[in-house]
This record gives sequence, structure tokens and C-alpha cells, in this order.
Amino acid sequence: MKPQHLKIPNSADHSFSVRKDMIPNINNRWHYHTEIELICFHKGSGTQFVGDNIKRFMPGDIVLVGSDLPHYWRYDPPYFDDANSNEPYSTVIHFYDNFMGERFLHLPETKPIKNILEKAKRGILIKDQNAKEIAPYIEKIYQSNGIAKIIGLLECLTAISNLSQIALLSSIGFKYDYRESENERMNNIYNFALNNFRKKIQLEEIASVADLVPNSFCRYFKTRTGKTFSKFLVDIRIGYSCKLILENKMDIKQICFESGFHNFSSFHKSFKMITGKTPKLYRQSHMLT
Repeated sequence: MKPQHLKIPNSADHSFSVRKDMIPNINNRWHYHTEIELICFHKGSGTQFVGDNIKRFMPGDIVLVGSDLPHYWRYDPPYFDDANSNEPYSTVIHFYDNFMGERFLHLPETKPIKNILEKAKRGILIKDQNAKEIAPYIEKIYQSNGIAKIIGLLECLTAISNLSQIALLSSIGFKYDYRESENERMNNIYNFALNNFRKKIQLEEIASVADLVPNSFCRYFKTRTGKTFSKFLVDIRIGYSCKLILENKMDIKQICFESGFHNFSSFHKSFKMITGKTPKLYRQSHMLT
């Protein structure tokens, strides 16, 4: 893909940065940066893109994104106008893998941290009880000063490395390059899809957004994302249907059509393939947690 290179501002008197974002979509573009990113979502929901992976993100989720891995978080429309919020949407930490020195990760004692940062090159998702265990470490980093802040980050990374289960996001074969000239085109495609996935999108329509003819668009999109545009749309629609299922305000068939599917059988098959559960079992399992 063609992400925008983002330069993270960092104070000269700190070895890494930590902040709280008070507004959503502060970096609402497909981008990458050399720094490793650790983000904890406190409120709001939306669609996240990490490499070639598309999922819903929810309050409480934590994501660790490796160096130069493209990513993008887009909050749902109801949060766009919440500019006067007094509560943070997320806490975000950016750090280099050598923030403790060039030899630090080569020490025997730091092997678990080195391994988890290696896995972060594909993106790591931490949810549910695991996220509840890690979130206090992130808050401690934000509240600390001086050497305590560095110790806090080491404790946090150690705690992540000790988790029994983590979910890797991007596929192992995901490839991308950094030609800036393509960034605007990919952002236009993403934004159009996110704004229109609930209706049928004609190939000619999305190709026009990319300023390409249909055949060229299909090759272009597959080359840069590793998936067809139709598969990309299915991923977005299933993610949105998961949100509606958890809200528990509609029956499953209503959710099928509200999410942009025109055939219940196709929706049911795609949902099970992506989530590993039928829509009914998905709802039941989350109502029990």
C-alpha cells in the first residue's frame, strides 16, 4: 500500500513520547512511522487497518504496531463532532526499539521483549481480560516522570511478552512500499469505501474514485493490498455487523442488510469464515462475557 510517512514529534529531553488524544481521528490517514506505536483505546469505536488486516476497534482494545507497519484508525461518524470532550479517546506511546541503547535488545534478559517487538512487525491486538491487565501499565507510563517512565515502559513490554495469547493482525506475506505519490489515491479509496459500504458499490464507481479504468483498478488494488476490493468490502461489512450484533438492537437478518449484504446466506457464510462463529453464537458468546 502507499501510506503517508508520519514524523512523530519528540522532545529532546525524553527518550520516547506518550500522549492522550482528546479528539478522534487525529491521524485519520493511512500512514506509517519508524517509531513503534502502543495505543490503548478508552472510548469510541470504529474501523482499524493494520497492514492488510481490517477489524473493528472498541474501548479497551490495545494495539502494538511495529516500525514502518502502515496503519489507520477511523472512528465511527457519531464521534466526529465530539470536539469538546473532556475524556481522552486514547493513550498513545511512540518509541524506538533502541530507546535503551543499541545493545539493549541483544541482552539475554531482554529476549522476551525482543521477541514481542519482532511479532509487532505484523501488529498485535490485545483485547478483553488481557487488555485490562496491560492498561494500568500504560497509564503508569503516562503518569510517571524521569527514569520511572522508562521503567514503566519496560514493565509494560514485559507484561505483554508474558501474555499467553496474542493476536497477530497483518498477514505474514503483507508487502508495501512508500511512494508518496500514491498516498492520496489510497486514502480516497479507503474513505469512499468506509462512507459507502452499506450500499452496492459498482466497480466503475470505485475505479473512478481512483482515477483508473476498472481492469486497471482491480490490478492496482490487489497488488497494493494483497486482496481484491470485493474481499476488502466484505471485511469492512463483517466488522460493522459485529458492532451491530454487540449493540443488540436489531435481529440478525436486519443486521445482514444494514451491513451492506444483499443475501443472508452469503452474509452467514462470510461472518463464520471471518469470526469463526455464526452471528447467533457471536452474539451469545459476548452476552455471556
